[in-house]
Amino acid sequence: MTPPERTEHLTLPGVLTAGQAAETVAAILAAQRESGAIPWFRGHHLDPWDHTEAAMALDAAGEHDAAARAYEWLARHQNADGSWYAAYHDGDADRPTDRARESNFCAYVAVGVWHHFLTTGDEAFLDRMWPVVRGAVAFVLALQRPGGQIGWKREEDGTPVADALLTGSSSIHHALRCALAVAEHREEPQPDWELATGALAHAVAHHPERFLDKSRYSMDWYYPVLGGAVTGPAAKERIESRWDDFVVPGLGVRCVVPNPWVTGGESCELALTLWAMGESDRAVDILRSIGHLRAEGGLYWTGYVFEGDRAVWPEELTTWTAGSLLLAVAALGGDEATAAVFGGEDLPRGLTPDCC
Repeated sequence: MTPPERTEHLTLPGVLTAGQAAETVAAILAAQRESGAIPWFRGHHLDPWDHTEAAMALDAAGEHDAAARAYEWLARHQNADGSWYAAYHDGDADRPTDRARESNFCAYVAVGVWHHFLTTGDEAFLDRMWPVVRGAVAFVLALQRPGGQIGWKREEDGTPVADALLTGSSSIHHALRCALAVAEHREEPQPDWELATGALAHAVAHHPERFLDKSRYSMDWYYPVLGGAVTGPAAKERIESRWDDFVVPGLGVRCVVPNPWVTGGESCELALTLWAMGESDRAVDILRSIGHLRAEGGLYWTGYVFEGDRAVWPEELTTWTAGSLLLAVAALGGDEATAAVFGGEDLPRGLTPDCC
């Protein structure tokens, strides 16, 4: 088990002690396969986005070798077109369970790679992962629409899906900014990425009609802010506008309205969003509210139904829910790499388009 003294920086009163953080890190490590793969939990599937989120949490906890192995898994199993499949059975690259290739899943490697580099300063790692990031960005930008938004995925047969998701495109905006940071550090300018990032930011911030209507989902509410496309007073207005719709005091954040179901992942991401807006007190309140999701062993239940049966649902303890909590605590605690990646103040912003 990770010694508590290694996780003293991952403490937050009323949310996580050093011992609890160590237990959570150990639980993620226990789920990781020798190959580096981090499935949702043993026996379930791996998706590239949540695999990366868990790897970032390991880096925030100082488990850099384990995180590096997770990125090496991605490097070894990247498809020729720069993508990954949407799901693999328990991280077994020979057993994909969903052969669609989702744009936001593929883009997120750039966030993880930049976070790992900021955490470790490992230039050799960045050299190895640069072709991986470049390939992933190429795959994603091939799905960009004239309006700036990014198509959701390619089907198994390669057919592009033009429909765009606001949450996914917001996450991709964050990933493109991290990819640009990698490119800048390597002194390899990517003007096409700059233009694509600016166009995407404009679409997310000003053109909701270019995306499928998923406004019932809390992620569509906060992700434009978390992804860095909506900032300042507009971010504050956006979050306030639907706070009462999604936040259940003392329990967490709904996944979707009007369902009486709060989820740990959405709650932790909203906390990260609030922290990035400068509202740390409210962020801490949200994290405290999901203490009821912590299970014996240090992982967290995915969600809780607070009406009717009043029960944990689904009955699964996921590495990515635990990872999102550790990252939120790391940001609130001032971890430099995590704060740089999610605060975004020093990330490139791309080029603003001349027209709308």
